[in-house]
Amino acid sequence: MPSCSVNRFEQALRKHGRGELAAERLDTLQVNVGRLCNQVCRHCHVDAGPHQTGADVNMGPEVAAIVERVVRSGAVRVLDLTGGAPELNPSFRRLVEAARDAGVHVMDRCNLSVLLQPGQEDLAAFLADRRVEVVASLPFYRRDRTDRQRGAGVFDQSLLGLRRLNELGYGSRDDLRLNLVYNPTGAFLPGDQHALEREFRRELTDGLGIAFHQLFCITNMPIARFAEWLHRSGNYESYMAVLANAFNPAALEGLMCRNLISVAPDGTLHDCDFNQMLGLPVSAHVPRHIREFDSAVLARRPVVTDSHCLGCTAGAGSSCGGAVT
Repeated sequence: MPSCSVNRFEQALRKHGRGELAAERLDTLQVNVGRLCNQVCRHCHVDAGPHQTGADVNMGPEVAAIVERVVRSGAVRVLDLTGGAPELNPSFRRLVEAARDAGVHVMDRCNLSVLLQPGQEDLAAFLADRRVEVVASLPFYRRDRTDRQRGAGVFDQSLLGLRRLNELGYGSRDDLRLNLVYNPTGAFLPGDQHALEREFRRELTDGLGIAFHQLFCITNMPIARFAEWLHRSGNYESYMAVLANAFNPAALEGLMCRNLISVAPDGTLHDCDFNQMLGLPVSAHVPRHIREFDSAVLARRPVVTDSHCLGCTAGAGSSCGGAVT
């Protein structure tokens, strides 16, 4: 739990005359089905990778069944599936089908190279058949920067994944949304989202024939692997200062924690995926496990914050859907 002292985010709120953060509705159930992944990315805030195979870090069928019941109940409009590589969890497809049967929109946070994994040959077609929105992580439109962050050969695999999705209509059809996610490779804020999207279109669409709908720019959060790198490189305090100095009160209205609840692999509830990775559950005064899910109560909960929340309010703001201002 956060300490009793005022953290840097709370200091910023007070400096700008803002009160404590609170949710205002509940539209999205974001479910982290586990940390198993076919990649090991330098910036990963969930410490995902092929080594994450234990039951303590991946959602089992019992918790997945509870998630399915909540989704079928009509309590949320969007099911946002994340990981790791969420597609590698055995319950992934069952959750997708349950949500689509209930008329719930599904988002799959896909690393693209998973589409080429053995046993996943039909994954792209499965997603297209269920009209799943694909939110695809692609650190940059050039091979050197992408491979430096995600591993050798990942850029080329990502392009193959994108082409496979394009062949099915992703990126060109309104009902097959394909959005890309960019995040910086160092201790700095992302550039202007619209300007970066133009760059990505010039390089990927005009240059390589890759179609996509939007580019989401996400700030690197000072937690997990990225925080470890910041400390090792001596950049932690300077990066925190960058975030604090760029605090934007206008970003508070669009924060994802105000309309989303995050579900951990063990079913515990968190205000966001970042809090989940830090072991910060929702307030003690509201349901804390998916088995106790109460949308009316959770939609009006106080939000648990700490210093890392500055990452979501710096500059244009940052959320799972990119810039918020």
